[in-house]
Amino acid sequence: MPDRLLIPRRLQPGDTIGLLAPASAPPDWKRVEAGIAALEKLGFKTKLARHAKARLGFLAGSDRDRAADLMSLFADKLVTAIMCLRGGYGSARLLDRLDYSVIRRNPKIFIGFSDITSLHCAFLNEAGLVSFHGPMVNSDFAEATLPPVAVNSFLRTLTQPAPAGDIALGYRKRTVKTLRGGVTRGRLIGGNLSLLCTTLGTRWQPEFRGRLLFLEDLGEEPYRFDRMLTHLLNAGVLPQVAGVAIGLNHNCEDPKRKRGGQYRQSLEDVMRERLLGLKVPVVAGLPFGHVPHNATLPIGLRAELDANAGRLSILEPAVV
Repeated sequence: MPDRLLIPRRLQPGDTIGLLAPASAPPDWKRVEAGIAALEKLGFKTKLARHAKARLGFLAGSDRDRAADLMSLFADKLVTAIMCLRGGYGSARLLDRLDYSVIRRNPKIFIGFSDITSLHCAFLNEAGLVSFHGPMVNSDFAEATLPPVAVNSFLRTLTQPAPAGDIALGYRKRTVKTLRGGVTRGRLIGGNLSLLCTTLGTRWQPEFRGRLLFLEDLGEEPYRFDRMLTHLLNAGVLPQVAGVAIGLNHNCEDPKRKRGGQYRQSLEDVMRERLLGLKVPVVAGLPFGHVPHNATLPIGLRAELDANAGRLSILEPAVV
């Protein structure tokens, strides 16, 4: 990661948000239209990338076209922010096709999550760009019941040149749990656990030493979480982190787990067994991930994890 990070310009009413599908195609375009309407209701304009509606198997068009869409939006002077329509699969196929010098010359808000983790890692390493793990058009803004806490986090982080503070501000559900206490600070890295594992051994692998690692996933049973965390342990990177913040992992419990009979671990069992040995603060159940309460997290900025209070706070402005 470069010594000097690039902080993008803040989003203001009337600004244009460029929309693209860098991985899979949205399965229902009506949901995209609903998400666009929600963004416009917040006061923003939108611009679809040229190939946003393309399809090629499980991808939203060819690698060349998806990469071209991304570079076009970064180069477009009328576009202030770039938001992904959805994740799915395919972002990692673009990493060696991007012109990072263009991204460095045109630092912009870039937001998405899940498969988009690959792009976040690349932007941080190659361009030093602070990007954002947060809501997307098809999976979040398309929902008529998108919680105010998610919208407020989005606006607070992307429109105000001040530290966003507690990512769970206004969150009322009692999901947050301290697995190991303590208070620590560091730069935020992370995202989707599955995608984070795929960066290991590549030039897009993030720096783990002294960082605050945040992670989440979808549809992964506890034994698969164990496999991925063990992979990070065996690679020697997980023991380097200063703390771990875990989101809301949707549909990640073992459906066959019973209290009696054959023993099957819960996801919390796995987290405790794999993470507590790190002897750093660990908090689970924070409001981010494949869930409606999906907070916006600036990757690369300094944050504080107060595990005693069950709180993750952003300490620096994410936009200027």
